[in-house]
Amino acid sequence: MMRSLKKWIQPLSLVLGCCLVLGGAAMAKESDNDDTSADALAKAAQNPLAALVSVPMQFNFNNGAGPYGRKLFNLNIQPVVPIQGEKWNIITRTIIPVNSVPVGETGSVFGLGDTTLSLFASPAKAGTVIWGVGPIAGLPTASNPEVLGSGKWGLGPTGVILVQAGKWTVGGLASNLWSVAGDGHRDDYNLFTAQYFVNYNFGHGWALGTAPILTADWKADSDNRWTIPWGLQVSKVTHIGSQPVNLMLGYYDNSEHPEGAATSKVIFQVNFMFPTKGK
Repeated sequence: MMRSLKKWIQPLSLVLGCCLVLGGAAMAKESDNDDTSADALAKAAQNPLAALVSVPMQFNFNNGAGPYGRKLFNLNIQPVVPIQGEKWNIITRTIIPVNSVPVGETGSVFGLGDTTLSLFASPAKAGTVIWGVGPIAGLPTASNPEVLGSGKWGLGPTGVILVQAGKWTVGGLASNLWSVAGDGHRDDYNLFTAQYFVNYNFGHGWALGTAPILTADWKADSDNRWTIPWGLQVSKVTHIGSQPVNLMLGYYDNSEHPEGAATSKVIFQVNFMFPTKGK
């Protein structure tokens, strides 16, 4: 564990330092803006069930992938569209991956990966505890199914629960996806995903937190089943022109991972947020 911690302290320090410099410049430009609005948007960005249209674009730079320890690039385009009702809200969350996967010592395959679509039903009038449940589907949309996708359709349950109290946002999200149809020549899958998140909001749209994504391939042997990351991220609500965005920068080290999987990653996310008037 200590070896793992030492390995990510230096890059994490670099990530935090860069974010402070960039965010400081953004804050200087926002001196006349409403800090309460920035803080509300920061909390909305941390709430997977917020009644807010947003389009996060997450750039993942994975290190140490494959037998030659190469870089693996992944861009997740993640539109969130809430459908508000009188008693219940339906929140749609889609993840469309664009990947560059290393092949051999020097080659790579670039293209679209498999898409996942989650639908959460959540009470329209949330209390202290905010929650939502629903289905998750895996869509075989990969442009190169042999390298970038599974060739299978998937289905399963998903759920999220969180609390936003004072300056804190704490919660978790989990899902399990089973292959149900598709290419009969491809292996079936049984994949578990969980994410816990803890964020502390400092004000002026700034937040520090952690939101690692844990995965398990239940069909793999026990030595190659889990991916368990540890790390931190810094985020800042700012504006690009009149468009509010939440910028996030983080570093995560995989203390456990399957053979050939990435050992660590740097994340940079730009979340375009579209609040309704009056909010």
